[in-house]
Amino acid sequence: MGSIFMRFPGGKSKALTLSYDDGVAQDIRLIEIMKKHGLKGTFNINSGLYAPEGTTNPEGKGRMSKSKCQEVYLNSGMEVAVHGLTHPYLEQLPENLCTYEVLQDRKNLEADFGYMIRGMAYPFGTTSDSVVASLKQCGIAYSRTTVSTEKFTIPADWLRLPATCHHRNPRLMELARNFVDNAFLRGPGLFYLWGHSYEFDQNLPDNNWGIIEEFAEFMGNREDIWYATNIEIYDYIQAYNQLIFSMDYTKVYNPTCTTLYFKTAKGEYQVKPGETVSYEF
Repeated sequence: MGSIFMRFPGGKSKALTLSYDDGVAQDIRLIEIMKKHGLKGTFNINSGLYAPEGTTNPEGKGRMSKSKCQEVYLNSGMEVAVHGLTHPYLEQLPENLCTYEVLQDRKNLEADFGYMIRGMAYPFGTTSDSVVASLKQCGIAYSRTTVSTEKFTIPADWLRLPATCHHRNPRLMELARNFVDNAFLRGPGLFYLWGHSYEFDQNLPDNNWGIIEEFAEFMGNREDIWYATNIEIYDYIQAYNQLIFSMDYTKVYNPTCTTLYFKTAKGEYQVKPGETVSYEF
């Protein structure tokens, strides 16, 4: 017998995603950088804190209005996700108000952007068991914390989702080089970067636009990396976990609507929706 290792779309062993919070005007520049280098990610928005309509953000700073958010995020290839209606500490709220903050934000964002919203980032990165229970009731599939692991492992708990690191991490480019150099011959690797784009305007030695520009140029447009939003990665992994393997280690059936990939010591395999494939170790 041997091992079976998941691969991302196209048989790739690596995936990269970004997650940025609050719906601020600096996201415009960040998205331009990301698109230039082929990166994708998720933008977490507080729909109860939109700027008033007519706000122009003349210095490219501050929260955006609803119409400006629609202009920026729609058709950008990026995901919009929940961040709490008014950005509260959710674990400090009574359960009914915690649920309202999440559910109303999701409802508003679905109306504003025209598609189903299932992702989230915790305001302030804080959570609790009762908050997680509320998220499940609200149909939230994943929610990012502010915990950084400096690792590239696939998440075990999607409702307490950690990141690889924040962009201010002094080891950011070291971690990026480690990720690029690692072939991930066994399990796949995920680099998850998070932050707030307004932090790039703070003009500190370790906090400026050069950080994300260097990272994006180095990590972007590589053939062996799958660039995806948070929900795309979540959905792919959930689909992969539904593969049905025969007990004699010779066949696999894909009951999902997603083409899935894996490898063994003998080769790499693709399984299309509804297909049964024979494989070898």
